Amino acid sequence: MTSDADQPWGDDLEAVLRQIEAASVTTSGSDGKGVDEFPEDATAAGATGEAFPVRPSVVLDVGRELERASSAAGALEAVAALAAPGFALTGGVVFGLTDDMLTLLSQRGYPIGSETEFRMPLETDYPAAQAVRTGEPVYISSRQEYRDRFPATWPLASRLSRRSWAYVPLITGGSVSAVWLAVFSAPQVFDERVRGLFDSLARGMAGALERGQGSEAELALSGGLRRSMGGAGTVPLGLSTATRYVPTGGGALVGGDWFDVIRLPHGRLALVIGDVEGHDSQASILMARLRTAIHAYAVEGHRPDAVLTRADRFLASLDTERFATCLYIEADPATGHLQIARAGHPHPFLRMPDGTCLIRHIPGGLPLGLLPGENDYPVAETELRPGELMLLCTDGLIEAGGYDLDSGWDRIRDALAPGPANDLEALADGLIRAAGDTSTFHWPADRRPRGGDDIALLILRRDGAGEQRVLPERQLVLTIGQDQARGVAAARAELRGMLHDWETPDQVDSAVLLATELIGNVLIHTDQPAILDARISRRAGNRVLQIDVTDGGDDLPHFRAPGELAISGRGLMLMDALSDQCGVRPESEGKTTWFTLSEKSATGQHLGDDGGRTTP
Repeated sequence: MTSDADQPWGDDLEAVLRQIEAASVTTSGSDGKGVDEFPEDATAAGATGEAFPVRPSVVLDVGRELERASSAAGALEAVAALAAPGFALTGGVVFGLTDDMLTLLSQRGYPIGSETEFRMPLETDYPAAQAVRTGEPVYISSRQEYRDRFPATWPLASRLSRRSWAYVPLITGGSVSAVWLAVFSAPQVFDERVRGLFDSLARGMAGALERGQGSEAELALSGGLRRSMGGAGTVPLGLSTATRYVPTGGGALVGGDWFDVIRLPHGRLALVIGDVEGHDSQASILMARLRTAIHAYAVEGHRPDAVLTRADRFLASLDTERFATCLYIEADPATGHLQIARAGHPHPFLRMPDGTCLIRHIPGGLPLGLLPGENDYPVAETELRPGELMLLCTDGLIEAGGYDLDSGWDRIRDALAPGPANDLEALADGLIRAAGDTSTFHWPADRRPRGGDDIALLILRRDGAGEQRVLPERQLVLTIGQDQARGVAAARAELRGMLHDWETPDQVDSAVLLATELIGNVLIHTDQPAILDARISRRAGNRVLQIDVTDGGDDLPHFRAPGELAISGRGLMLMDALSDQCGVRPESEGKTTWFTLSEKSATGQHLGDDGGRTTP
């Protein structure tokens, strides 16, 4: 539905400007009959033959400022720029309507009362009340005219030394919702040119009031949503969380980003992070409804993939063209076992106990609401080990300040890696600081972010490291299914991230090559998923990498002698040539193929604890 204030009024301003530049119309008062008995009213601005005193460029500037204003005070400030030597606009008031009473919304340069105490019934013989009752402007060119036309309220105006008044109704939603009073310190003739200008400016002021009312409603809505989101609350023993929400894009208290931490039956925990397209109040409303729906599906006991499938259908049922991304985790605090489903959302980040950080690639489906009923959200299973933490965030954290996905990840890694992970709140603050929250942190001018999306983040840590058995320095466990060919590339990337500080790049290449070979053998020669377990530990002062790849197949691999043109059969030969040790061991179900690499320097020597060298 479109109100009068929604209509374009820029064209009206152009017409007014053309009229200003054309012939003027002689007017001695609002009705042509006023006889001024006050000496100071003898000469009125805007007389016949005079050029309009306000330059057209100023009028257009005022129009642009009104289009940006979103309050009565902002609108009065914008029109104040019209003041000129021959157009003595010295103040203004915006009256609102409350329960058949005139109230003060804002005043500038014309203090007629207190905004908290001013009340005037609409039946009063007051020009502003008449403008409300009739819907027509009331123009008063002189003090004598005011006394003659409105004797009952003349004492109110006579206290202030003003010479002319214009009371212009502001129409929104098809009815008068406010009145703009413009006052002049010198007599002003309200000829056709001036009245046309006031009519056009009134549209802009009405639009500013509508935007202000919308902004207040949006702030109230987003404030309530933010309070309902709150923090993570209490979580079961064995896990700790920290959360942050920073609105940076739309200016409201909450946009389309959200997080949630949900207590599930049997001591389990659900962690959710998501982002509805957009930064406006509509995004906030959709976010609140989607967040509530996902919460309900979670406590009903559905698996992560079922939760996202239902959320996908729910968002589509709202008949909106917007989509949403989401990452959903179900965690077992006792074991650290995680089941993760992803709908177009950024991958989570994994931080190991020694500070090593990597992107934890999770297979996923399309964002919610894009192709309802046709999306598949596979569930990835992994284990969060004691001392490890996982960061979930929206793309606002990654891309704040104009960063892309790669450089944004580097920034997150640099903020997440240093120091111990025992203070999650400090880690969360550091991430927000790195993203450049300019409302809290002060950036150099050349690095200041350029606005962007809102930021939501959730950090999950597995506790109890001190009570557990001695663990490897680092460990990475991945499962690559038969239908997850892209998981091989993700495994290579995560393995390289785990070996980011390995001394010899050639050994890193060898480790990635051998792991890829073992995973490929499982996917090609069996119908089972491949489970990769990579561990870095210290043995006799040296760091040693051991990689196990386990599958459920019964057939054991064996050495082959492939010909020159053979396209397979070299896996075990490569392991024997590039690794320190390798082998195959049967399991209760299936088998594990493994190899080890001892860290060496570029000269081929083993690295000791103290940085010295020992002979291999």
